[in-house]
Amino acid sequence: MDRNILRACREDPRRTSTDIQLSVTSSNEPVPLRRTIKRRLQVAGLHGRRPVKKPLVSLKNRKARVEWAKQHLSWGPREYAPRYQCPTVKHRGGSVMVWGCFSDPSMGQLKRIVGTMDRYVYEDILENTMRPWARANLSRPWVFQQDNYPKHTSGHVANWFRRRRVDLLEWPSQSPDLNPIEHMWEELENRLKGVRASNANQKFAQLEAAWKSIPMTVVQTLLDSMPGCY
Repeated sequence: MDRNILRACREDPRRTSTDIQLSVTSSNEPVPLRRTIKRRLQVAGLHGRRPVKKPLVSLKNRKARVEWAKQHLSWGPREYAPRYQCPTVKHRGGSVMVWGCFSDPSMGQLKRIVGTMDRYVYEDILENTMRPWARANLSRPWVFQQDNYPKHTSGHVANWFRRRRVDLLEWPSQSPDLNPIEHMWEELENRLKGVRASNANQKFAQLEAAWKSIPMTVVQTLLDSMPGCY
């Protein structure tokens, strides 16, 4: 049983104790307890921490990522400078959901999202938060970069981009690792580690203050790292 447990983990390190329990159980042997499986793996040095299942990138999206990388091989930090793109994705900090963007000249506004994020809420953010900020801080030409969240790519939102003549950077699916805003969210979270909030309003105030305190050197570091992503 011990050998089967260790073999199951080595074959697929992402397996949880429940997955391993199912794979090693047979009609001829007793069912090992999950805590027993965890203990065996820890003794063998295979599970120092709880395994995390990561989404697999489909073959179609893997090909799309490679094609996207080939098309942007000539891009350097200047092309990736956020004044030519405004990365955006929603982020949940406790019970607060926010939207944010950044550019070469400055950090954009952190917008609190109340209720459900749908295509109409997103259009309102683009029209009344992103667009005024971009017009005040960015000079043409610039390209807007966003992930492929369904609300971002809906026909309703696509019509807004056409109507406002905002150019979009084509983005491969299942590619959060290529998105610089993901690293910015990580920076924001690190600045709030150990900081507690008693309510949603206080949480947003903390997020907003931390967002404004992020120096532009962080932005520049993200830009310089972009060509190395592929």
